[in-house]
Amino acid sequence: MANQSLFVAVFVYLLAAVISVAIAKRVGLSAVLGYLVAGMAIGPFGLGLVGEEGQDVMHFAEFGVVMMLFLIGLELRPSLLWRLRGPILGLGGGQVVLTAAAIFGIAAFVGLTWQMALAIGLALALSSTAIVLQGLQEKNLSNTSGGRSAFSVLLFQDIAVIPMLAIFPLLATLTPAGAGDGEHGHGASAFQDWLAHQPSWVNTLLVLGAVVAIILAGRYVVQPVLRLVAGTRVREAFVALALLLVIGIALLMSSLGVSAALGTFLAGVVLADSEYRHELEADIEPFKGLLLGVFFIAVGASVDFALIAQQPGVVAAVVVGLMVLKAVILLVLGAFGKLKLDQRFLFALSLAQGSEFAFVLLGFGITEGVIATEVAQILIASVALTMALTPLVMVLEERVIRPRFGTKTTNEKEPDEMDEDSPVILAGIGRFGNFVARMLRAQKIDVTVIDHDSDHIDFLRKLGILAFYGDANRHDLLEAAGAHKAKLLIITLGDEDKVTELIATTRKHFPHLKILVRALSRPHHFELINDGITRTVHQHAGSAIELARGALEELGYRAHRANRLAQAFAKFDREAATKIAAVHKDENAFATQVRRSISEMEDQFEEDRQSIDPSVDDAWDNTKLRENGVRS
Repeated sequence: MANQSLFVAVFVYLLAAVISVAIAKRVGLSAVLGYLVAGMAIGPFGLGLVGEEGQDVMHFAEFGVVMMLFLIGLELRPSLLWRLRGPILGLGGGQVVLTAAAIFGIAAFVGLTWQMALAIGLALALSSTAIVLQGLQEKNLSNTSGGRSAFSVLLFQDIAVIPMLAIFPLLATLTPAGAGDGEHGHGASAFQDWLAHQPSWVNTLLVLGAVVAIILAGRYVVQPVLRLVAGTRVREAFVALALLLVIGIALLMSSLGVSAALGTFLAGVVLADSEYRHELEADIEPFKGLLLGVFFIAVGASVDFALIAQQPGVVAAVVVGLMVLKAVILLVLGAFGKLKLDQRFLFALSLAQGSEFAFVLLGFGITEGVIATEVAQILIASVALTMALTPLVMVLEERVIRPRFGTKTTNEKEPDEMDEDSPVILAGIGRFGNFVARMLRAQKIDVTVIDHDSDHIDFLRKLGILAFYGDANRHDLLEAAGAHKAKLLIITLGDEDKVTELIATTRKHFPHLKILVRALSRPHHFELINDGITRTVHQHAGSAIELARGALEELGYRAHRANRLAQAFAKFDREAATKIAAVHKDENAFATQVRRSISEMEDQFEEDRQSIDPSVDDAWDNTKLRENGVRS
């Protein structure tokens, strides 16, 4: 029966998700707001469609946050971290320190012990990564200066959770008896029960050891395993491995009493330079999106309206005070960060809420005996309300503040530093594509390569070319590879059907991309021309013309003349292909057009031979001079 009630709860959550998103989008509101309101409606303090078993759903849905942090980690290549070092340390560090200090002072002023005040200050200094990033992405604000600054602060906060969790056990040892009412070991495993009876430094060392183990394993174990599974070319196996990686690290960190999201975040950072990064992103993204939706509904359902009704003034003071305090601090930091006024408001209001990590830290504070249960319950309800109010605050920013204080931020032409920014994406990297990639690299043009052959990927990465494993026909993988802002897509896949499918996918989702395609056969070449691909070349045309040019030289033609004739032939062949493509499915018309093209080509070259003075043409050639040791 317990399983049945859990299934009923999951069914209600999913039904609420579908209905709430549809209604929210119809009225022009954020999907996150729809999720939160739906949770309030179906929760135990609303219609009561879900009860205590909703906590099980909440724990399950927290994997959405775990996966989101893993995907954030995958974005943090060393080069990106270096570019964001100023905002991360300046804005992020300043926000956490100033907010925690301000809340600590207020909490100490109202009579809480300094240990409890410090724990509360640290917990409430954080903002909701899930709500902020989801909201910015929905409104296409992630690539604005305010959006990038918010991301930098969130990144610092996510990293700061690690020392915060290490500090709580130390605060517990300094907390006077009876100040908190922790329940060490309650419901814990044997290992966690043992760990609870050890000195706090043991737990700290184990956490640091787990972090080091994740970093080393990610570099020396996970990457070879990813390469091995990718070699099977079975997508289901790769998806299973991606989920295994995330859940395994989550279990490891949870066993140490640390947020599972932090461990997966570190794993993502370690794999940020992996050739399999985009494939991991594309495989986990659907799970993350669904679980995050359920998580937001669970947050809404957790709002205790009975507690709010008992102490409405206290809860309202905490909610308003927290959001105003954080917004003011962020506005000041935004000014120091030289953000424009409209971007400053976006930056400040998007981060003014509490964090999902606050639930973790406040719960951890109760367990460690640092925070009194009744205080933590009020704070948890208040944090949930600030998260629920954030989408409304963002609507206020979008419709009232932004039009008055600046231009619409969605029109800013600033680069999105979170994704690949190569101007060229190369789909398929066999022998043909390898030449294309190396030639572009020689001209200092960055190329992002996507291929489903792990051996090709390994080789290219050794050459210093940015290459990733995955199926280029998946538009989500193209999106992760930067197709939304690249200029060219070069297709050198070895399957005609996949080429056709990729062209259709690109035109549907990324119509701005110019497409260049290698044709695998003459009929395929004609089909591409008819499909409107103006930049297409038969896979053997270039090498065949180059070999014919060499043959002319061996037959006594000067190098310059042979090269000019080869270029003329290539130009004529391209023009003839366009004419033939129009009739290539009609056998009689096709044969007639081919004969006409051959005749026209012979006539054209005959006129060329009659009009060119060999002595003048040969004067351009210095090949023989170089062979005789004379410098040109």
